[in-house]
Amino acid sequence: MGKVIVEVEGAVRTVTLNRPEKRNALDAETIDALVAALPRQPGAEERVAIIRGAGPVFCSGMDLTQDKTALGKPEAVEVMFRAVETYPLPVVAAVHGHAIAGGAELAFHCDFVVASRAASFGMSLARIGLAPTWFLTKKIMEVAGPVTAREILLLGNPVSSEKLHELGVIARAVPAEDLEAEVTAIADRLARNAPKSLEVMKALMLRQMEFRDGIQHDDLNDWVARISETDDAREGVEARLNRRPAVFKGH
Repeated sequence: MGKVIVEVEGAVRTVTLNRPEKRNALDAETIDALVAALPRQPGAEERVAIIRGAGPVFCSGMDLTQDKTALGKPEAVEVMFRAVETYPLPVVAAVHGHAIAGGAELAFHCDFVVASRAASFGMSLARIGLAPTWFLTKKIMEVAGPVTAREILLLGNPVSSEKLHELGVIARAVPAEDLEAEVTAIADRLARNAPKSLEVMKALMLRQMEFRDGIQHDDLNDWVARISETDDAREGVEARLNRRPAVFKGH
């Protein structure tokens, strides 16, 4: 099987990250496969897409073991998240395990996040000397608001699904044994709604949020790229791969 599995059954398209041995980390091949898994013209009978992960973790973010050139290029990742966000049909993230960094972003770009209470979400880039691009930071600000976004980004600590649900960041946080039933209930409800209504509503909401795209931010993305080349970034990634505390020196 491939790194991404696509199954279409009736009204539901299910997209499964299939790298459980790598905690469903996103490498270049997985990113391309995710984009291909969400075509711009779904089948006529389709009404909803579900994204899930194989194994105990939903998605641990970027694969830090891949080639540094691939890791340092945000464009492909942003294309993938844009494909999720702008998919014509509603997208439900079924988060059974932890969603970290790019995994949290993947969930946040879906229309509904349904998570197990055992799951947590985190953006740990500050702990390895990196930073998200404008596009990725914008999404966290949109879904979490400024206070929770600061906790997610600046502290870098995982936040429980229950807390995020209480704050209105995700749609549901349910006991692990109820996750599949809750995801199915939401998918069934979406499938019974008028598809053209859902499509235009998604377009309306996306247009409402696009205003931030017009804010000048090339200088900030250049800054993000530069810090990925610092000694601290190299130390952070090496420390994460070797499972030891990083020692940052500010350069």
